[in-house]
Amino acid sequence: MLKTFKICIVLNVMLSLGAAVATAAVASATDSKKPNIVIIMADDLDSRQLSCYGGQNLNTTHIDALAKDGLKFHNLFTSEAMCVPTRASLFTGLYPVRHGSFQNHKPVYDNLKSVGHYLADLGYRVGLTGKDHVTKPKSVFPFDIVNGFEPNCVALTDEYRLDDVKQYITTSDKPYCLFVMSINPHAPWTVGDTTEFDAAKLKLPANWVDTPVTRRQFVKYLAEVRRLDDQVGEINALLKETGQDKNTILIFLGEQGAQFPGAKWNLYDTGQRSSMLIKWPGKVKPASETKALVQYEDITPTLIDIAGGKPVAGLDGRSFLPVISGKNKEARNYVYGIHNNIPEGDPYPIRSIRDHRYKLILNLASDKPYYNRFMMDRNRKDRNTVWFSWVDDTADPKAKAITSRFENRPAMEFYDTEQDPFELKNLAADPQYAQSIAGLRTALEGWMKQQGDEGASLDKVYPKKQEAK
Repeated sequence: MLKTFKICIVLNVMLSLGAAVATAAVASATDSKKPNIVIIMADDLDSRQLSCYGGQNLNTTHIDALAKDGLKFHNLFTSEAMCVPTRASLFTGLYPVRHGSFQNHKPVYDNLKSVGHYLADLGYRVGLTGKDHVTKPKSVFPFDIVNGFEPNCVALTDEYRLDDVKQYITTSDKPYCLFVMSINPHAPWTVGDTTEFDAAKLKLPANWVDTPVTRRQFVKYLAEVRRLDDQVGEINALLKETGQDKNTILIFLGEQGAQFPGAKWNLYDTGQRSSMLIKWPGKVKPASETKALVQYEDITPTLIDIAGGKPVAGLDGRSFLPVISGKNKEARNYVYGIHNNIPEGDPYPIRSIRDHRYKLILNLASDKPYYNRFMMDRNRKDRNTVWFSWVDDTADPKAKAITSRFENRPAMEFYDTEQDPFELKNLAADPQYAQSIAGLRTALEGWMKQQGDEGASLDKVYPKKQEAK
């Protein structure tokens, strides 16, 4: 009897060990099936120039191919149309007031976690190559830094190679999430082939003044958009060459608008509106589109969801995986915006909110003119720039109206973005919209309170911290 009992114990132990080994094997197999993720991000891209988004000045062949093979988002917005705040929101899943980078180049709070932590906890390697704004402190952004792409967005060249990227995506069994951060088409617009474009034939945005200087600069800008498109093509080709494309989600992001008046450093749609294309073989229907409202803060929660993680408490963003999978058509009711002008100009705090159609903007320092030091430099004697060519244009009857509107803003602006996509007709004083304005304002002020946003007093000079390691 005792002998039989011992044999049973041994058998049970062996069965238990076998079950444990089998469970581990299943878990390992499950991990190996987790999709890799490659995110290519532009720098100051006017997404409306992409031909898949209706652009008429160039055919963005490789970016268009992603739209053909995947899901195109029409309503991705950044909450603050500047590089550092946008990227901080992308990586942390928090709005600017809560992550701390609510002014350009202001560092995030050093007690935060980011996508680098969240995906690592789910078994991922998280790497970044290229523009390295918002990678410090390392404790907040524990990326594997991969060589290959230019990290300095104002470099005069953008030479790059794919050797290190290829090594990163092929030398480990663990799944990876790699951010490829291009510096195109960020100013100074010194790379790319300008001979492709005829300045006289370019179609300019409706909120621009048509001057020779503007057209010359636009040619340089579009040459860098072409350069960006080529980079997207090379990354896509690398995934195919290495066989990584079969289990890799490829995402393209446009960041915020271009460094032309009325776009970057503002809360108009030409600044806030972005682009997003998601190619996910076997999961996303090719050539599909969505009008769901999404913000950059929603991307990290979505990546966590894709990786099999649970929602992280305290994040401002929310997963839009149900939109990607086709289960839901909507992701959120409102898109919020915040702008603090220091250090890029005089204090000029702005807040905004929009739904699918209507946009409310509150200019919290409307008693003063708007000023941006990059475009409107008071100390420059050279007036041969885009902005001053607009100011000095006396031939175009629209020039004065466009420049005056840009500098001298009312306390409230309200636009029907469906009928007026360039937000040229302010409807704030129209009584038929009073109820819509009141509803949006209540929601905006509620969001500001929830965020701890003090409003105008937030846009001030803060003591500089020692550079984080």
